[in-house]
Amino acid sequence: MPAMIPSQLMDVFLETEHLLLRRFTSEDVDNLVELDSDPEVTHYITGDHATPRDDVVEDLLPTYLDYYRRYPGFGFWAVVEKSTSEFIGWFHFRPGEGDPGDEAELGYRVRRSAWGKGYATEGSKALIHKGFAEFGVRRVRAETMVVNSASRRVMEKAGLHYVRTFHQDWPYSIPGDEHGNVEYALTRDEWKVRE
Repeated sequence: MPAMIPSQLMDVFLETEHLLLRRFTSEDVDNLVELDSDPEVTHYITGDHATPRDDVVEDLLPTYLDYYRRYPGFGFWAVVEKSTSEFIGWFHFRPGEGDPGDEAELGYRVRRSAWGKGYATEGSKALIHKGFAEFGVRRVRAETMVVNSASRRVMEKAGLHYVRTFHQDWPYSIPGDEHGNVEYALTRDEWKVRE
């Protein structure tokens, strides 16, 4: 059973019709361990390898928490389903490594129980809107494996368009990685035309 999120920890960053995106806290360790222990959730990320609890405690969660200090308005956000108050995953919306400060990388990871409900698209659209409307982001981009058709659909439904296919080294061999990755993106000017 997923851990419930106490109401006093609901430092809400963004609210959508079905979701609350809030800051992570030190009490989210079990949520992250459970999420990254589902081989179907991690299939296109680690090739079905679970993230060890020590890695969550010593690396992932401290990195997520540090974003709030280093990049106001950007970071990693825990996703809570409003109707159940359950943690269902996360989004990140932050400058990627080596990217300019006005470019945000969008990412998401959602529990299987929340798949097919449109939550990844709903949260992505809300973050894109907030980035362009409030934070002065010039460009939003996202990446996934060529063969990850579900993630590609989310990017397209969120308004991003295909930019390129590229290859990069991964620490794990994942079926389909020989086809490479794709980048999708949307500029503020393109977004303004659609709004």
